Amino acid sequence: MNVGPVVDQILERAAGAARFVVAIAGPPGAGKSTLSDALAEALVAEGEMAAVLPMDGFHMDNAVLEEKGLLARKGAPETFDVRSFLATIAAVRANDGEVLVPVFDRSRELAIASARVVAADTRIILAEGNYLLLDEAPWNKLAGAFDFSIFINPGIEELERRLLKRWFDHGYDEEAAKRKAHGNDIPNAHRVVEHQRRADVVLADF
Repeated sequence: MNVGPVVDQILERAAGAARFVVAIAGPPGAGKSTLSDALAEALVAEGEMAAVLPMDGFHMDNAVLEEKGLLARKGAPETFDVRSFLATIAAVRANDGEVLVPVFDRSRELAIASARVVAADTRIILAEGNYLLLDEAPWNKLAGAFDFSIFINPGIEELERRLLKRWFDHGYDEEAAKRKAHGNDIPNAHRVVEHQRRADVVLADF
């Protein structure tokens, strides 16, 4: 996909802003990370200072999830530290210095604190994650936190195919992959698609 038209919209909306925060939301498997990285690269090529802020860094630790009885639901809306994410978005919007943010290490299934810097001179922040536009408490506290929003929705059938493939690629057999996908990922995808706030741009695929 050519990201040029989306880049043009971001630059038009961001004209004159010292800090501009974009939400890139969508269900698991939609391509949010790929789009975020492509947009950041294209914006930098246009001479902008841009950075990606992934929501995944705010996963609760497995020990906390186990204590709460939520380990099997890891990745669902209730398995994130929403308060910390809200505080980080507020700090980014305040634009009064660098902001240190956590990054999720998929190889170890844990978040690493203060692993990425959003520099003070970074003008465009691309926040990406499943639940940035979710119209459920406490995620709906993010309403108004973004200057521009993008929602990716390839459709449930395509998402199911991608999510099953993800687990196959991790070495799971067909039965285990279906159990993982249908037990958590696909219900989360339905929740995102069916309960999202309106986005400025909706993309069918990326």
